Parts: sequence; structure tokens; C-alpha cells
Amino acid sequence: PEPRGSGARSPRDARSVWPAAPTRSRQETIGPLGPKTPLEDAMSEKKRVLCVVGPTACGKTKMGVLLAKQYGGEVVSVDSMQIYRGMTIGSAAPTAEEMEGVPHHMVAVADPAESWSVARFTREADRRVQDILARGKLPVLVGGTGLYLDSLLLGRSFAQAPETVRRAALEAEADRAGMEAMLEKLRAVDPAAAARLHVADRKRILRALEVYQETGKTITQHNLETMALPPKYDALYLGLTFSDRAVLYDRIDRRVDEMLAQG
Repeated sequence: PEPRGSGARSPRDARSVWPAAPTRSRQETIGPLGPKTPLEDAMSEKKRVLCVVGPTACGKTKMGVLLAKQYGGEVVSVDSMQIYRGMTIGSAAPTAEEMEGVPHHMVAVADPAESWSVARFTREADRRVQDILARGKLPVLVGGTGLYLDSLLLGRSFAQAPETVRRAALEAEADRAGMEAMLEKLRAVDPAAAARLHVADRKRILRALEVYQETGKTITQHNLETMALPPKYDALYLGLTFSDRAVLYDRIDRRVDEMLAQG
């Protein structure tokens, strides 16, 4: 089968889906090795990051490596499955050969038995991004888990509600009174959240109640406050795809065949 990502275009051929960088004077666009490329100039400011996104099997891994090598960067995986160890084949995590010597972060950092959430991922990945920036490197964020990527770039915070005695009490109350009653209880303090949730969504209903009881703020209020904050990072997106979707579907089929052959 064709090696994964071999169809990725070179960095200079990639087209950004992000607005162009502001025009600058010629003096500002001259680097130590001569004139900067448009991408180098666009990424020159503090807290700028490069994001490679797109559907499965479109060549994100290869493109991320090419860009990191071209612009002195390190890759941060933004994939909810590649964080787990021992799942290289099933998650299509990059192998050492595919990394081509480029440092990769957030790959195989967790045991499959561990409990991970978008909040935990955001905290851990943000530490890596900050470290890369502090060393004068370019963070290249590569992956297809949109919620993880958005949360990292926006610097979202998450209502902290660890499993407490209050959680146990809410669980017991739900067992006793039923979820209809718990949803009504949530509706009394946070009607917006109650309207979004189905009665069968026990986990989110109880979490919303716990957050309110622990913090005095509703989940809705917390989310609105977080969304009002400016983005933490200035991101340039490179979106990869195929004009002929049949080509993409064929690549996906061949990837599955390759996974099965690998065991």
C-alpha cells in the first residue's frame, strides 16, 4: 500500500484558509538568511502557531513534518486517540520513521486505562506549546479532533468539579428520584443547560448540578465567560483535502487494509 501521507503537498504549495497576514515593510520581511517567505513572515510574532487540519488520510502527518523541518518547528498532536500508548496502528499515530527526527508531543503519553478529558488534554498540550515557544520554535499543531484544537487555541478553561462527596450525593439522589427529577432540578437553576440536555444524559446533568453547587456559577454562565475571552494563540490554519473525494475514500480504504496487515 502507498505510505501514509505520501500524497501531501509541499509546504510552499499548501493554501491557507486563514486571512492573509497584514502587509509589512520590506525591512520587516528580511530575515538573517534573506527575504522571508510569506508563511515565515506570517508566523513571526509571539504566540503564533501553525495548524494542519483535514479529514482522515489526507496527509496531515507528512505535511506537519515537512512544515516543522522547513520552519524550525516541533509537532504537537491534536488527536484524542493518539495520546494513548500501545495504539499506534489503530490510531494511525506517526511512527519514529514517519517523524523523520522531528520532535512530536502528545503522542503515546497516556495509558489506555487512564481517564482523559478535553480539559486535561488542553492543560497538558498547552504546557508543550508554551515550552516550544519559549525555546524559539514554531508549534505545529496536527490532528483532526476539532474540540481539542479549538479548546487549546482559545485557551478555554473548564469548570473544575472533581469527584466529591457532593457528586456521590447527586448520584444517590438520581438513583432514588430518577433523571426526570434531576433535569427539573437543573432547569430551576440553569434553564439554558436543561434545554440543551436530554433526560438520558445523566453524566452531563449531574455535572451541571455539581458545578453550580460547588462554584455558585451555572455551566451556561461559565461557558459564556470563557467564550468571551480573546484567543490565547494566533493560529494560521492549513486545511488539506482532495478535490475528488473518491481519491480520499480510496486512501482511507487502503489505510484500513494496511492497518489489518499490520495486525
